[in-house]
Amino acid sequence: MNNNLKSGLLYFYIHFVTEVICFFMLYRYTGTRPEIWILFLSYDMLAFVPQGIIGFISDRFPRIPMGSIGLMLMAFSALLFKYVSNPFISLVVLCLGNCLVHVNGAETTLRTSEGKLSGSAIFVSGGSFGVVTGRLLAKSGCAFWPIIILVLSAVPVTLYAQRYISDEAVPYPEQCRKFNYTKPGVANWLLIILAVAIVAVRGFMGYGIPTSWNKTAVQTVLLFSFMGVGKALGGIAADRAGFRRTAMVSVVIAAPLLMAGDRFMAVSLVGVMLFSMTMAITLGLLVSVLPGTPGLAFGLTTIGLFLGTMPVFFFKFVTVPANCIMIALLSCLCLGFMEIIIRKDIIIRKDFDDE
Repeated sequence: MNNNLKSGLLYFYIHFVTEVICFFMLYRYTGTRPEIWILFLSYDMLAFVPQGIIGFISDRFPRIPMGSIGLMLMAFSALLFKYVSNPFISLVVLCLGNCLVHVNGAETTLRTSEGKLSGSAIFVSGGSFGVVTGRLLAKSGCAFWPIIILVLSAVPVTLYAQRYISDEAVPYPEQCRKFNYTKPGVANWLLIILAVAIVAVRGFMGYGIPTSWNKTAVQTVLLFSFMGVGKALGGIAADRAGFRRTAMVSVVIAAPLLMAGDRFMAVSLVGVMLFSMTMAITLGLLVSVLPGTPGLAFGLTTIGLFLGTMPVFFFKFVTVPANCIMIALLSCLCLGFMEIIIRKDIIIRKDFDDE
């Protein structure tokens, strides 16, 4: 197993732990508060948008142990929530820690990537499992201390993961310069705008997927598990079967399954899995344009995610037909953007042959 896959698996756990505490805290914040949507909007803004700035700083100062600092900040935020009356202070500290951990995970998996997406995709996939776990623990009445201990257990894991970054990978890793997924001749500014737009469209679509079948805790776990598996498979498939092929096929097949899956759980879960595969695709596109600043490239994806989810706080499509029309139109938009910026596959990558 190569270093990229090793770092991806380590950061899968770190990302899982990060989302466990974030969503455990969020559901504790909002459990008895009528202004629930304001807190969730504040979380999205504070956790997603600053990652571009923090990523840029991490690119310039890659030896700062951002992951370990972020985990300790999140553990501290739980104590603040428990002992300080103003929850917003705790929320700010929680989000800052979240940003630091995400950027550190992206930096590490990209700096060991050799131009491949598998490690970063595996890292990103851990978040889906953490989100549903944190929600369930909060609703179960779990105490704070086990969550704090869980988060602190990831600190030595982040320190261990840094061993996979060689001195030559700092500050401008040649591995990231091997990302070459965008079409030549297209202006960099247009590539960036369209890649971020794909993320935003995907973020908005994610809230419109019809899932009336999702009524039990087990079904919720399945939904988030298929999301996580899809995120990991997107990077693995792109490396093994081709970047463009994976991007296009996953969107084309996912759209009708999502539209038809409102009452059929199995159909919906497969659609969600395929839909989630595009997560790694957009990161690969942005790193192709910004190979010298992988942290900034990752931060742009989280900004795009915020831009896509923000409208959901103000309006939603409430009927299945409206959601289906939205999914169809936005899927076509994604395909159009991908056609403009993704180059044709040149070779089929073989990730797992490296030892």
